[in-house]
Amino acid sequence: MARVCHMCGKRPQVGYNVSHAHNKTKRRWYPNLQSVRHMENGQVRRINVCTRCLKAGRVTKPVPRPKFQTVTP
Repeated sequence: MARVCHMCGKRPQVGYNVSHAHNKTKRRWYPNLQSVRHMENGQVRRINVCTRCLKAGRVTKPVPRPKFQTVTP
């Protein structure tokens, strides 16, 4: 799974951990991605979306699936 937002293309950023002695080690900051069901061209797909896109309403969520009822005679 690539750690990329399907909507905005947000990717991991790179930088350094800097200690008190100013030693630098490489590190990565990952975006907060969530796997959600998204309605696209009449089809429901699972996509990875960052929480900023979810909050902004860029994801069209499908209608919930109907729950099956048990029929008792």
